[in-house]
Amino acid sequence: MEEIFCQGCGAQIQTISPDKPGYTPKSSLGKEDILCKRCFRLKHYNEIQDVSITDDDFLKMVSSIRNANGLVVHLIDIFDVNGSLIKSLPRITGDNPIILVGNKVDLLPKSTNQRKLIQWLRSQAKDAGIKVLDVFLISSKKGHGMEELSGQIEHYRNNKDVFIVGTTNVGKSTFINRLIKQSTGANDVITTSYFPGTTLGFIEIPLDEKTSLVDTPGIVNRQQISHYISEEDMKIVTPKNEIKPKVYQLNSGQTLFFGGLARLDFIKGERQSFICYFSNLLEIHRTKLENADNLYNKHLGDLLTPPNSKTLEILPELTESTFKVAGEKTDIVFPGLGWVSLSGEGATVRAHSPKGVAVTKRNSLI
Repeated sequence: MEEIFCQGCGAQIQTISPDKPGYTPKSSLGKEDILCKRCFRLKHYNEIQDVSITDDDFLKMVSSIRNANGLVVHLIDIFDVNGSLIKSLPRITGDNPIILVGNKVDLLPKSTNQRKLIQWLRSQAKDAGIKVLDVFLISSKKGHGMEELSGQIEHYRNNKDVFIVGTTNVGKSTFINRLIKQSTGANDVITTSYFPGTTLGFIEIPLDEKTSLVDTPGIVNRQQISHYISEEDMKIVTPKNEIKPKVYQLNSGQTLFFGGLARLDFIKGERQSFICYFSNLLEIHRTKLENADNLYNKHLGDLLTPPNSKTLEILPELTESTFKVAGEKTDIVFPGLGWVSLSGEGATVRAHSPKGVAVTKRNSLI
C-alpha cells in the first residue's frame, strides 16, 4: 500500500490495528481526503477517541512538547496510581509546568480524606521526580471537580497551549470531551472549530485564535494488567462504581486469591485485617496456604475467574514478590487490579502476579 497520511493529524494511514494511530477501515481508502478513524469521529461526531502508542514511540514524538511553551496536564487513574503515573514525564515535557489530575475519584470509598489524598499524590509525584504546580481530584465520567479544574487550567496556562498527557485506560478521551464542554458550555465546539493537528498523532483543539488544547496519544505501560487480559475480563476488573472494601481477618498460613489473576499469601505475623480494594465484580477466595497451589492448578478459569479462556491464552505465568510490613499502614498494590491494605502490625506477605506486572508496596492510600 502506498504511504497515505491522515488529513487531520498527519499520522500514516493503516488498516490493521484499530487502537494505533492512523487506523481507518479499508472501505475509506478510496476517498479523496482520508481521515483516520480518530479524526473522523472527532470531526463528524465530536468524539475524542484515545489511541495508544509505546513509551519509546511517544518519546520520539514529543519533542514538540519539550520545545513548546505551554501547560502540561498529566491525567492519572486514582485506582491505578502506580501504573498510570508516567515516571519519564520530566524528560517528555522539559521545563513546562505540570499539574497532576487524579481521575476516577468517584471509585474510592466516600470516607476517603481528599485533602490527605492530594498530599499523598504530591509525595508520589515527588518520589517519581515529577515537580507539580498543583494537584486536583476529578471524575471525568461523573463531572466531579471539573468546574474547578477548568478554571485552574485557564489560570495556570497563562494564555499558552495545554497538553493533555496520560497512559492508556486513564479515561483521557472522556476527560477531554468533558473539559471542552466545561470550558465552552457547548457540545459541538470541536465540530464547529475543527482544525487539523500538525503533529503526528496529536490532535489540536483551538482554545482561542492563538492557542490550542493538544490531545496526545495514550502511552502504553506494560506493567498494567490490562495488557494481559481479554476485553471481557477487563470489564470485570475495572471498577465502574464506588468500591466496597472487603475485610478478611487472616491468620498466618492463609491465602487470598483475586479471581485467578493474582494472589497474596500471609506468611508470618499475628492475626490481623486484610482490607481489599478491588472491583466489586471481582471474586476473592480465601484458602489455606498449603492448599493454594492445588486450588490454582485445579480451578484456574472456573472457580478462580477471571481469567476466561481468551485471557488464559495470553496471561503470563505468576511470579512472586515478598514484602515485610511493619510500623505503618501499608498497601500491597497489584497494578491495574487493586490493592490490599495492612495495618502495619508486622507481617510478611508474598504476592503473586503475572510476569511483567510488578507488585509494589506503598504507604496506605486510604
